[in-house]
Amino acid sequence: MDKVSFKEVETKLKRSLERLFIEDTFLLTNDANERSITHMLAFYLKHEFEHWHVDCEYNKDRHNPKRLKELDACVREYTRSNMIGDTEGRTVYPDIIVHHRGTDENLLVIEMKKTTSNTSDSCDLIKLKRFCEQLGYFFAVFLRLDAGKDVVGRVEKKWICKDGKLCS
Repeated sequence: MDKVSFKEVETKLKRSLERLFIEDTFLLTNDANERSITHMLAFYLKHEFEHWHVDCEYNKDRHNPKRLKELDACVREYTRSNMIGDTEGRTVYPDIIVHHRGTDENLLVIEMKKTTSNTSDSCDLIKLKRFCEQLGYFFAVFLRLDAGKDVVGRVEKKWICKDGKLCS
């Protein structure tokens, strides 16, 4: 796997977020759907991570569905119909991943919420920790992006590193 440090990943994400706030302010100020915003962020990330694949809502682990164990509490809180009835693990669709498709080379997983969302962050943070522990992502980050009519470009970030602990 290409060796990429936390500082490099952090810098590339910061530049991508800056581009998002500059070039796609309309999406944020008009409180567009989260998928529209994550799509554009992934587009900017692709320019930063040139030798990696950057995908939105990618649901594969090699050729199998991407699943995480121990998400029962999240299912009660966040009941997506595609997660119900999955007894071996929970099928998950991370907002954005940076990886090499068809391999175990998983660099970064991102879950995002807008400041206008009323949904708790707790399930996303549990999923991110499980992505690191169970699927070998080196870095995970939860983003809460400034959205709505008074957007000023604030982003709250919570990082988790491969060992499942918060990194800084």
